[in-house]
Amino acid sequence: METMRAAVLTRPGAFEVREVPIPSIGPDDALIRVERCGICGTDIHIFKGHYAADTLPFIPGHEFTGTVSRVGDRVEGLQVGQRVVADVNIGCGHCYFCRRGEVLNCQAVSQIGIHRDGGFAEFVAVPARLVIPAPGEASPELLALTEPVACVVRAARKSGIGFGMSVVVLGAGPIGNLHIQMMRLVGAAPIIAVEPSQPRAALAEKAGADLVATDPRQARRLVAEMTQGRGADVVIESVGATALYAEAFRLIRPGGHVAAFGITGPNDSVPLPLLETVLRENSVKGSVAGIGQDMHDALTLLSHGRFQVEPFIGSVVPLSAIQSAFETIQDRPAVLKTQIDTTA
Repeated sequence: METMRAAVLTRPGAFEVREVPIPSIGPDDALIRVERCGICGTDIHIFKGHYAADTLPFIPGHEFTGTVSRVGDRVEGLQVGQRVVADVNIGCGHCYFCRRGEVLNCQAVSQIGIHRDGGFAEFVAVPARLVIPAPGEASPELLALTEPVACVVRAARKSGIGFGMSVVVLGAGPIGNLHIQMMRLVGAAPIIAVEPSQPRAALAEKAGADLVATDPRQARRLVAEMTQGRGADVVIESVGATALYAEAFRLIRPGGHVAAFGITGPNDSVPLPLLETVLRENSVKGSVAGIGQDMHDALTLLSHGRFQVEPFIGSVVPLSAIQSAFETIQDRPAVLKTQIDTTA
């Protein structure tokens, strides 16, 4: 039996790096030799037991890149040794939602690294139809950012953000920083970030925010000043805090839109001012992950240097140090992303 090293989350807060069987693949699958796998905010929730606890023990990790190691008998178009990324969202392929391209609403959806073994390992098995060839000259650190960038691509697409629209991004952590950069790319203006951490506020300004409010209590006044008193066209909540979601509805203009992105607890809620929402024709729309075309677009944008990636690729640690990486990641606000080198 062939084995590999993998970081198995045995219970909330506890990884074990151990030898486990290399995943078997079916005739329509590909086996990917993982090179890098980023630590996502969702992984932190899983680590703490807030999310997907019913899947333990398993191997998390969904922001991965690597090379094709093996393909199933019916797979065409992929070559062994080819550098790739992967869409991690697996739907049934034939239900109402899958046919409409809404894979995340499929009742049978399964996400690699969340519901099934993922990329914090030397190898991961992926349906070949979800494997995307990547430019050979791109670094693994860059390619491992494809999935998180796909998430902000999808959020921008679903929110309909375009030229000259005012946008507030609540929270300038890793995903918030990417939202800011995405807003810059689609022509939003002004872009206002709300981030109390001074290191992350500085990175938000460098990423393209026109104004960064480090005191959330001043956000409403500053947004009003920047939008001639109207409020923002769109507010993106990227943290997952109920207080920030409530604030988002206060920051939008009449006819404005709240983009719900940050993941909260399963029972968290905020009061919705129904009459005001109706009379002002406000709206809210959720967005959680990049799928399909979002992944292709994200890979193209990254490959052509459209994102500032330096704060995301400066911290790479070996698989053997994954426990300490998870324990310390939130104590380093100037580091937006930690990636795991599964080859070390």
